[in-house]
Amino acid sequence: MSCSGHDGKQFVGESRGFKRALWAIIAINALMFIIEMFAGVAAGSQALKADALDFAADTATYGLSLAVIGMPLIRRARVALLKGFSLAAMGLGVFGMTAYQMIAVEQPAAEIIGFVGLLALLANLTSIVLLLKFRDGDANVRSVWLCSRNDAIGNVAVICTSGAVWLTASGWPDLVVAAIMASLFLKSAFSIINQALGELRSSDLSENAKS
Repeated sequence: MSCSGHDGKQFVGESRGFKRALWAIIAINALMFIIEMFAGVAAGSQALKADALDFAADTATYGLSLAVIGMPLIRRARVALLKGFSLAAMGLGVFGMTAYQMIAVEQPAAEIIGFVGLLALLANLTSIVLLLKFRDGDANVRSVWLCSRNDAIGNVAVICTSGAVWLTASGWPDLVVAAIMASLFLKSAFSIINQALGELRSSDLSENAKS
């Protein structure tokens, strides 16, 4: 189902349903950040830590998305642009941490990775169900959908990591998945940034046409 309005205008999040969904998802992400970060430290898993950081970033960006609903296009596009750059910075940070861990690879606790990865997947699938009918819209709305979708994909990778770590008795699968997740962060960041820049150009053209 598209979130475009009946008049053909792009959906910008101005509905009670979308706002309620955002509040619920903000709570889910904040809780999972705490759980997954503690689990990542306990398990010695870089993949879990990367996923925890993603939950933290999502909590902040979803809060921003909620704050700018109803504001002019140029403000919403600027916030989306900020979210895109923040996501890119997080991806580069995860790459850096993963590269550092390659100096001394240690085997993480596969059981903790698998259990917490499954818990995180259930949390993100819940978010996806809540957002399903709001997946289309401006850069601000679309960034929320992309983040939740990519998180679920990352959770599946984390669960697979637990099996690979157990089978190989090595920490390398954990680092490989962390690097893949960082790549996914960067890909989504570029998509959000590209759409936000397009909306900023559109806003500038609209302002110039009025003047």
